[in-house]
Amino acid sequence: MRSKSCILTLFFRFSVLFLVFGISYGCRNVKKEASFTIGFSQCVGSDLWRQTMLDEMKTELSLHPGVDFIYADAENSSKKQISQVHAMLNKGIDLLIISPNEAQPLTAVVEDAYNKGIPVIVIDRKTASSLYTAYVGADNYEIGKMAGEYIGTTSNGPVNVLEVMGLPGSSPAIERDRGFNDGIKRFANVHIETKIYGDWLKQNAEAEILKARDVLPRVNMVFAHNDQMAAGAREVLNRLHFPKNIKIIGVDALPGTGGGLQMVSDRTLTASLLYPTGGKEAIETAFKILNKEVFSRDNILQSSVIDSSNVQLMKMQWSKINGQQKDIEQQQALLAEQQQVYNSQQVILNIIVITLVLAIVFGGLAFYFLTENRKINKSLEAKNNEILLQRNQLIEMSDKAEAATEARLNFFTNVSHEFRTPLTLMLSPLQDMMKNEKISSIAGRDMKMIHQNAYRLLKLVNQLIDYRKIQIDKQVIKASENNLVEFIKDIADSFRVYTQKLHIQLSFTPAEKEIKVWFDVNMIDKVFFNLIHNAIKFTQENGIIHIRIHRDEKNVYVDIDDNGIGMSDEDTSLIFDQFYQADHAPVAGSGIGLSLSKEIVLLHHGEINVRSEKWKGTTFTVSLPLGDQHLHPIERSYSPGNWSNMIEKSKIYQEDLERIMGKKEYDVPAHTKDRSILIVEDNLELLDYLVERFRGDFEIFSVDNGEAAIAKAYEHVPDLILSDVVLPGLSGKDIARRLKSDVRTSHIPIILLTAQGSTEHQISGMQAMADMYITKPFSFDYLRASIDNLLANRLKLKEHFTSDISSSEKLPVSKSLDKKFLNDFAAIVEENLGNEDFDVDDICKVIGISRVQLYRKVKALLGCSITEYILNRRLKKAKYLLNNETFSIAEIAYKVGFSNPNYFSTVFKAKYNYTPSEFKKNNIQNT
Repeated sequence: MRSKSCILTLFFRFSVLFLVFGISYGCRNVKKEASFTIGFSQCVGSDLWRQTMLDEMKTELSLHPGVDFIYADAENSSKKQISQVHAMLNKGIDLLIISPNEAQPLTAVVEDAYNKGIPVIVIDRKTASSLYTAYVGADNYEIGKMAGEYIGTTSNGPVNVLEVMGLPGSSPAIERDRGFNDGIKRFANVHIETKIYGDWLKQNAEAEILKARDVLPRVNMVFAHNDQMAAGAREVLNRLHFPKNIKIIGVDALPGTGGGLQMVSDRTLTASLLYPTGGKEAIETAFKILNKEVFSRDNILQSSVIDSSNVQLMKMQWSKINGQQKDIEQQQALLAEQQQVYNSQQVILNIIVITLVLAIVFGGLAFYFLTENRKINKSLEAKNNEILLQRNQLIEMSDKAEAATEARLNFFTNVSHEFRTPLTLMLSPLQDMMKNEKISSIAGRDMKMIHQNAYRLLKLVNQLIDYRKIQIDKQVIKASENNLVEFIKDIADSFRVYTQKLHIQLSFTPAEKEIKVWFDVNMIDKVFFNLIHNAIKFTQENGIIHIRIHRDEKNVYVDIDDNGIGMSDEDTSLIFDQFYQADHAPVAGSGIGLSLSKEIVLLHHGEINVRSEKWKGTTFTVSLPLGDQHLHPIERSYSPGNWSNMIEKSKIYQEDLERIMGKKEYDVPAHTKDRSILIVEDNLELLDYLVERFRGDFEIFSVDNGEAAIAKAYEHVPDLILSDVVLPGLSGKDIARRLKSDVRTSHIPIILLTAQGSTEHQISGMQAMADMYITKPFSFDYLRASIDNLLANRLKLKEHFTSDISSSEKLPVSKSLDKKFLNDFAAIVEENLGNEDFDVDDICKVIGISRVQLYRKVKALLGCSITEYILNRRLKKAKYLLNNETFSIAEIAYKVGFSNPNYFSTVFKAKYNYTPSEFKKNNIQNT
């Protein structure tokens, strides 16, 4: 096996080397990527001038293969040219050539490129800054001066010149004008009649000359800053029938059709000053910069005057150069064609070599994997048989689990049905007994509590049976067409007595008096009963509940809106889940109602949604489709719906509201008892029951949530706390942890009552430092005996603390806190025994609790008042000083905090039956 693995490894290594060799061979002649990228942004000049410059650049670039050349024409727009330059910079060009349209607007973008380390060649005209790498162009000042001198030397008599300038603000226009003025200074017969701006464009120049037609009769010479504007001047003069002998001088002298050379040859222009485009020189300078060679920063191109004396010679030279350029282009095209053929052949060869290498590699791999595949197939076949066996076992187990689940559900449903008979037998006699005034006067409260809880149990049983029918039996609705407005109004009216008693405003505002909707009256009523009941249950006194009904073309909408306590986003997202109950709901529920409501609405092909904001309110919206097209034939019933028994159905929900209205507080007893109990229970009937049973022997404080329990415990410091575990807000375990960890309440025994009876829950309760954990249902006698036992143990603990405050016996956490409290309390008293002004308020400030809490804490732990304790400590210290020191009676009295020695003697004798003098004289040690 090891030798086979070695052979396979050697094969792979050989294959990889062979593949690398083939790829290297195929790629060795791949054309190298461009070594440089040059960007050129052109803007100024006529179309012919720009094309001539571009042709010169391309001719020079043909000598440098492998260069990317990016060209952009801004069409005489500075804004467009700025945008083009930014785009070139983003592409990562190596060098920028720019012919600026205007000096000032283009300065910033040129500086930006230069500051980024990109070389910049400014061609034809400069920017307003010196931040560029090189400049290529003719000296515009010299050209203007040369034009002025040419006019002065070739003219006899007075010369009145019309000067047609370029774009205002551009450096060529400024420099040519300045040079022209300096060139005519020494010629007294030459002066400028007027100046106009033609913006380098023929049509603009013509328009401006026509505006100045009043001065044209005095003009016998025109100097235009380029040939295009000069040609425009000639056309205007001809159009206005001015003499042909008016001389026109232009600038550029470009070759080709429409160029300055052609116009001088045709005598359209008298002369044109040669203005080199600088395209060839710009590319030469660019490669010097990119190749790190020496270059000139300012490259000034030479110029000359072209007139009738030398124009034919210049045209011949240009024709010859143009022919040579065409020959070069043809040779380059031929070379490119040959290169393409070579590249195609090279690609074919590369493919053949790589294909051969891959064929050998994949052939070897195919042979290896073929042998391995046979082994794998055998292994997979064995595993497949094992999986099939397991699959059959899972199917069998699933069938058994489904049958068991169905059996459990049937049992659950049957039991729920069986609950109805005993509930009926309970409710009917109970109602008869409640009508009997004699019996009601004796046990009316207890019978009412039994009646309410029996109805509550009946409501839960009905919900469970309905839920079972929908979820498992797939119950089908029997919808008929009814007036939804009247239906919901009857449901809302059944709650009005209770909303009035609870001081809740219930408003019903339908958009129409009659809205016909198909629904099952015996099912949809559960939805609206539940939603209105919940709105009342979670709305506080003086709250408002709105029921609105409106429709559109397809659906009818019922909004049930309240300004109650609302829900968090987390509760809102889970509120329709089965058996979900919000953790901090002020009123406990079963978690079935809303889930059942949603299922019923879905059976009606509708939707139920909720919007809620904590402490601001909740809105439930039920939407039902109009018409009967959405219903299956078996879902339709053509007999009208009957809801005459609506009041009887509402009793189940009304009993719940009776419990809310029956809430009472017993925080102010008629007679103050020696012992007190704080009862924390959110079930109002159970709270009422416990209060009634304990109020005869204890001072009772009662609350229904965790936060209120903490506040009551701090306020009253009861002798014992009896609390449910599952509460709105803080749980009973949280209450125990907080109170047992606080020095003010750590001594209070806590009993937890709960339906969570598992061993894990009991251990969790004891870990929360509760003193007892009793499960529901509980025996009241057992609960009372447990309370008496805890209070008796507290008395023994009090005696222990009183007899030996400094004991180091290890105690539980809460008892250790009591020990620390007593040690701190004793230390404060000892430190201040000599302070005659020392009192209870001083101790409260140091320990940090109120006067009432301190009094109750000391009374609970030591069995005496704070004043009694301080007096006893002062007298004990006086005994020690009398026995062991030589101080006088008056000095001892002052040292133990008595301001009057006579009063000290009186108190001492009352305590020990001896005056201080007699005690010291007799040296009584064991009094």
